[in-house]
Amino acid sequence: MLKKYQKDEVTMEYISDKLVKLIENNADQLTKNWLHDVQKNPTTPTYHTYDEKKLYKRAFDVYSRLSKWISRETSKQEIARHYITLGINRRKEGFALSEIIQALIISRRHVWLKVLSDGFLDSALELYKAMQLNNRVILFFDRAIYYTALGYEKKD
Repeated sequence: MLKKYQKDEVTMEYISDKLVKLIENNADQLTKNWLHDVQKNPTTPTYHTYDEKKLYKRAFDVYSRLSKWISRETSKQEIARHYITLGINRRKEGFALSEIIQALIISRRHVWLKVLSDGFLDSALELYKAMQLNNRVILFFDRAIYYTALGYEKKD
C-alpha cells in the first residue's frame, strides 16, 4: 500500500505513508494508551468496567489497520457498513452514544499525539505530509462517528 517514487535512483516513501506505518507498527502501545484513557475518563464510565480484552481487540483493530481505513480505496459505504454495525452493537451492549463518540475522539487524538512525538517532523515537507495524514485521519474518524451514531439510532 505504500506509495513510492524514484529520485536519483533512491526509492523514497512518502512521509505520510511512513507516518501510517508508524501508527500501525505502534498499534499495541497506542491501544494500551487509549485503553488507559477510556477506563479513567469520567465521560466514558461504561468503558471503566467493560471487558478489557474486548476493548483492547477493538481499538487494536483500528490502529493496526489504519492504512486500510484511511485509504482512498476504502469506500464510504464500507466505513458506513462497519460503523453502523458498531453503533447497533454498542447500543445493545449498554454504551451511551456520548461515550462511544468520546472513545472515538480519544482514538483519533492518540494517533496525532503519536505523530507529534515520533513523526520525524523536522522540515516543512514533513509537516505538510503529517497534515495530509491528519486530514485523512480526521475524515475517517468523522465518518466513523457519524455512521456509529446512525447505527446507534437505528430501530431494530
